[in-house]
Amino acid sequence: MNNLQEASDLTNTVAISARRFEESPFIERTGSPNMVRGVYAGRYFPIFMGEDWIEKYWCLRQKALIFDVPEKPINIEGPDAVPFLDRVLSRNVAAMTEGRGYYAIACTPHGGIFMDGVVFRLGENRFWYVQADGPFEAWLMANSGGFDVKITDPRSRVIQIQGPASMAVMNSSSDGAIDDTMKYYKSGYFNIGGQNLYVSRTGFTNELGYEIYCNGATTDHLALWDHLMDCGESHGMEFSSTRALTIRRIEGGILGNLTDMDTTITPFEAGLASFIDMNKGDFIGRAALVGKDTRSCLFGLTCSTDTPAAGSAVTDGGRIVGRVTAGVPSPTLCLGVGYVRFSAPGEWIGRTLSMRLPDGSMHEVHIVDLPFFDREKKIARGVDRSIPKRPEKEWTGSYEFAWDSILAGRNDSVTR
Repeated sequence: MNNLQEASDLTNTVAISARRFEESPFIERTGSPNMVRGVYAGRYFPIFMGEDWIEKYWCLRQKALIFDVPEKPINIEGPDAVPFLDRVLSRNVAAMTEGRGYYAIACTPHGGIFMDGVVFRLGENRFWYVQADGPFEAWLMANSGGFDVKITDPRSRVIQIQGPASMAVMNSSSDGAIDDTMKYYKSGYFNIGGQNLYVSRTGFTNELGYEIYCNGATTDHLALWDHLMDCGESHGMEFSSTRALTIRRIEGGILGNLTDMDTTITPFEAGLASFIDMNKGDFIGRAALVGKDTRSCLFGLTCSTDTPAAGSAVTDGGRIVGRVTAGVPSPTLCLGVGYVRFSAPGEWIGRTLSMRLPDGSMHEVHIVDLPFFDREKKIARGVDRSIPKRPEKEWTGSYEFAWDSILAGRNDSVTR
């Protein structure tokens, strides 16, 4: 099941049981009659609320946004936690130090991508894996036979604070404990408004940012939300749906599980070879990856005349050679941008090809490497602290939202 967040998804909605999925503990502060919600890792989250998404995007790039996100931490602990995770994940977990996070992929026995996320080492034999979309807890349980480990759901809801002002917001919220000495992908426990919470310098935007992990029922979620909003007010921080986050994650070259990659694509084909440690010993999927072509089949594409849409065919001389997995308008580049998955590896970068949108229209597209800008991740790493200027030319392509017409065309019960 794809978890798309393109403009057409705001009207392609259905009514579902509100008790089927996890409610956000912040809903009393974030809820809105205009909220369109998605489901990710079994959790509701806001994908759009009728906001001016361009203004929210520039608040993210120039100040800070706070997001209520559905990524799901899973707790893995016990004497065999290290060998177990080294068996399930493609990264060398044994080499991790406490307070360190790794982006880590779990493969199927056939070498496909089952899950991606970030693993944190909280103690000698205790880890959290913050999963993307998909049934990863069940996968861990199914592969835990023979290992002395305990796999539990800590019921942790995650908040992301992203943007150039995020460090100042976190510094204020922690009474100065969080500062620039906390490096990218580092983590630890901090007192946030009187509550001891796990914090990492990570995010889903490729901006400078942080993630705060709640502790289930022991966390006063509303007090935490109010504290963070109070600390962020003087820095211009605003709350946003994930619309701005989705645009920025695609600009930043961050892939979405079950959307841009799934069990039918290997990490090599997804351009993630650097995160596969073939020398660490055996792990699920390693045997299937031995001898595989390590060239990527997934790249970026840009379009100056329209926004790429998921499922659009990419053609070369009339022959379909790939499909778009996701597309968004880029306010920074003033272009439509997206990902294209080719049917085979090749010298695709630099090529000019054609894209056929679902409405049948044809558009010229250019194939580029990922991410679309800031390829050294200087922004996320805090090396580049400059505030980007808003282009004088605004995006004039499609997907300018008319919220009244969207509300008129959808089922009202989709919000819960």
